[in-house]
Amino acid sequence: MILSNPVLFAVDDDPGVLRVIELDLRREYGSRFRVIRADSGIKALKTLEQIKLRNESVGLFLVDQRMPQMTGTEFLEHAMKLFPTAKRVLLTAYADTDAAIRAINNAKIDYYLFKPWEPPEENLFPVLNDLLDDWLSSFRPPFQGIRVVGSRWSPHLHQIKDFLARNQVPYQCLDIEAKPEARQLVANLGSNVNELPVAIFPDGSYLVQPTNMQLAEKIGLKTRAEMPFYDLAIVGSGPAGLAAAVYGASEGLRTVLIEKEAPGGQAGTSSRIENYLGFPVGLSGSDLARRAVAQAKRFGVEILTPQEVREIRVQDPYRQIVLNDGVEISCHAVVVSTGVSYRQLEIPGIDRLTGAGVYYGAAMTEAISCLNEEVYIVGGANSAGQAAIYISKYARHVTILVRGDSLAQSMSQYLIDQIELTENITVQLHSQVIEVQGEKFLETITISNQITGEQQTVSTHFLFILIGAKPQVDWLCDVVERDKQGFILSGSDLMRDGKYPHGWKLNRPPFLLESSVPGIFVAGDVRHGSVKRVASAVGEGAIAIQFVHQYLSHI
Repeated sequence: MILSNPVLFAVDDDPGVLRVIELDLRREYGSRFRVIRADSGIKALKTLEQIKLRNESVGLFLVDQRMPQMTGTEFLEHAMKLFPTAKRVLLTAYADTDAAIRAINNAKIDYYLFKPWEPPEENLFPVLNDLLDDWLSSFRPPFQGIRVVGSRWSPHLHQIKDFLARNQVPYQCLDIEAKPEARQLVANLGSNVNELPVAIFPDGSYLVQPTNMQLAEKIGLKTRAEMPFYDLAIVGSGPAGLAAAVYGASEGLRTVLIEKEAPGGQAGTSSRIENYLGFPVGLSGSDLARRAVAQAKRFGVEILTPQEVREIRVQDPYRQIVLNDGVEISCHAVVVSTGVSYRQLEIPGIDRLTGAGVYYGAAMTEAISCLNEEVYIVGGANSAGQAAIYISKYARHVTILVRGDSLAQSMSQYLIDQIELTENITVQLHSQVIEVQGEKFLETITISNQITGEQQTVSTHFLFILIGAKPQVDWLCDVVERDKQGFILSGSDLMRDGKYPHGWKLNRPPFLLESSVPGIFVAGDVRHGSVKRVASAVGEGAIAIQFVHQYLSHI
């Protein structure tokens, strides 16, 4: 994002003087600063509020003392609350010397100049140069992305942060309880903002309690398809979906990829994937997603996010995908790669505190908030191990709660080795959380030992849950065959005593990754019998396209 130059702000009610000020400032400083002018203090303050909302910086105020409605000193007293580090110069007449002296005490002005200042090379620029050099010596360019203001423990704030982070949109979070800047920002927005969180954008506009769809439309994500028909529609943009999109589009298929949250899926939340082929030092899930999205877009894939599929209808030879907003997309073939979600704990207090100290998944957006905190992680698979190692860089101590008697049953050895070498990580076996407590946010959890029955209640503000795998395919429940856990059956798993699945109308068995409905394929963790690893998901996504081609060649 291109940073705006700092502002030099001139205020004078005399049009002729104001024009001369502006010309002199632009001539001398226009290459480094933006010059803004106003013909009254009241108008200037309104402009300053917009500058503040855009998170821009003001380096210097050059203000006339004698103005109607509001004197220069009065204006500077207000302005210094918005931009306390800006240098302040008062323009005065000889008769206003006493007022200038008072302004030094009241408005903390840095200098006062007598009018006229001709020639500026001698009477104006040397003064301003010294002041601006001093200001620039401590100037740090402000953050130029989206700022989100809210309560630290707000579930809605967590949702916004997670959505922006997973879609790789830069943002800054300001805690209303801890940051005076946050309170000032909300005050500047006026009475229109009586609820939090609020998202403030670089252009000064803002959204109060925005939904993911509102955020997506504001930041320019594509939420609507450009065409009514595609050769291939992919539902879910985890590693399997992204791989299918890259291979499908690169081989000439008109491809649309539909994602309800953010590209990368569950893998996209991983802090470090160290066993992925070709990356000896590992890479983060967000890096993998970013690279894959860029590659898919280069081949012309349309990515719709956040957009959710409500149902799919079979109208041979077409597959009709109905989105949540009622829009329909027609295609010949579908790849379902919606992955899995973490299973929820069904214990007292959990629903009320979800997003307010209780988080499902690695929740990398909350890692910095864990600074010097006691953190607990529930789960024993790779995702839990990756989260523990990442969060341990911030937290005072991390405890992994595992129901089994060993991490080796479900976690890769390289992660187990790293956990053993990390001093502030403890593994607690045969343990499960049976209750969480807290008023506005998580305060304590109760842990039960499955062997002894012993219970202990410990203080913590952070509980991360990464357990089990629940397939995200409820919208397909009456369309394709699934196993008892809800995973999609495909290929030979559909055959019973050599017979084709119910309703199968083709004179061939289902392809390897084809579901019980011809032309609907499945790849990745949502498939029955899949290997829950990133590399295998990528492989399945690529392989699925070969079967898509075979299917398309006969319709």
